[in-house]
Amino acid sequence: MKPLLLIASHLLTLAIGFALGVYVLPILIAPDAPTQQQIQSSQPAAQWTTTFRRDLKDSDALHWGEGAVAISPQAISLVGKLAPGPDYKLYLSPEFVETEADFKRLKPQMLRVGDVKTFNNFIVPVPQGVDPAKFNTVIVWCETFSEFITAAKYQ
Repeated sequence: MKPLLLIASHLLTLAIGFALGVYVLPILIAPDAPTQQQIQSSQPAAQWTTTFRRDLKDSDALHWGEGAVAISPQAISLVGKLAPGPDYKLYLSPEFVETEADFKRLKPQMLRVGDVKTFNNFIVPVPQGVDPAKFNTVIVWCETFSEFITAAKYQ
């Protein structure tokens, strides 16, 4: 009986350590977040603004975003916060989504803009030739774990 308890306790400790590592590692390796001044200077001509909110259907205590989002043909920026996590990607969608199921259903119609590497503010350059006017929603998605983080409709 004692060997089984030892094995179980070690496996539980290993699982907790792994989960903490998945959560903490992105925070430790994240680059410095851009300041509000850097974001404002990169977005002098934002054509649309919107807001990430915590109260979306598939947002929860570990998967959320909040703050002001600005979209221009050159960059998409956030003055706000995202729940820390690994492998965040920024997408543009032709329809508003707030669930993982809707994201997966519409993913073929979406455009992946780039990586989100910071959790307090971000600036993601829009690739040349991409027209944000062809979409109406900006989405943050965790690619590794297929987790919906947040979304906001901008037009």
